[in-house]
Amino acid sequence: MRVKRGKTHVKRRKNLLKTTKGFRWGRKNLVKRAKEASVKAGRRAYVGRKLKKRENRRIWQIKINAGAREQGVSYSKLMGALKKANIELNRKMLSELAAEYPKVFAKVIEAAKK
Repeated sequence: MRVKRGKTHVKRRKNLLKTTKGFRWGRKNLVKRAKEASVKAGRRAYVGRKLKKRENRRIWQIKINAGAREQGVSYSKLMGALKKANIELNRKMLSELAAEYPKVFAKVIEAAKK
């Protein structure tokens, strides 16, 4: 008795075309091009996730630096003082404090200076 793979073949093709839905030209409905497009999209998405983290960290540093300079301290001096004072606030939280709550941020800087 032979194995018929029609079901499997159709299901794989259907799932592939589902992932490329909305792509332009033949990449949404031609199987070979859809597979290429799907693989490339996955690779770009992976790289994009890394870039997003990098970009966010840069933005946080800029916000912290801006807030620190208003208080008369540079970014590097502030981060060094925070380390010495064992204040373990991450950059994301520090940037939020600097942007949204400058008074609280000023108190954090004062605590780091002591």
